[in-house]
Amino acid sequence: MADPSFDIVSKVDRQEADNALNQAAKELSQRFDFRGADAGITWSGEESVVITASTAERCAAAIEVFKEKLVKRGISLRSLDIDEPAASGKTYRATGRIVQGIASDKAKAIAKRIRDEGPKGVQAQIQGDQLRVSGKKRDDLQAVIALLKNADLDVALQFTNYR
Repeated sequence: MADPSFDIVSKVDRQEADNALNQAAKELSQRFDFRGADAGITWSGEESVVITASTAERCAAAIEVFKEKLVKRGISLRSLDIDEPAASGKTYRATGRIVQGIASDKAKAIAKRIRDEGPKGVQAQIQGDQLRVSGKKRDDLQAVIALLKNADLDVALQFTNYR
C-alpha cells in the first residue's frame, strides 16, 4: 500500500465567486449611499473583476461590499488581488483578480517550511500549481496541516485528496 498523502491547493469555486459578485452588484444598485454614484461591479474576463464608481470613496466602499460578500460565501480574501481605485476619465476604476493556484515561489517556500518545521519523514513535492505531501504516518500529515493552518502565508490554502 502507498504512503498516506494529501494535496495542498489554492482554488476558488467559480460559481461561489460569481454569486458573491452578483450579490455585491445587487447591493450596489439598491443601497441608498450608492445612489447617484454610478457604482458597479462586473467580470472582465475569466478571473478579473472591474469595480467602477463616480468617486474614489464610493469605489473603495464598493470593494468592501464585494469583499464582504466573498467572505460570506466562504472565499478567503487572500484569493482576491485588487488594485487601488484609479481615475479613469470621469469615473474611478479598480481592477482585481481571483488568484487560482499556488505560484512556484510560494510553493517552494511552503515546501521549505514543511521540510524545516514539519515532522521527520514527510516529503512535499511541487506538482504544477499544487503540492503533494506524503509521509509514513497519518498523524505526521495532520501535523503538517496544523502547521500550515497556523502559518501566516499569503496564499489561501485548501487541503484535498487526503488518503
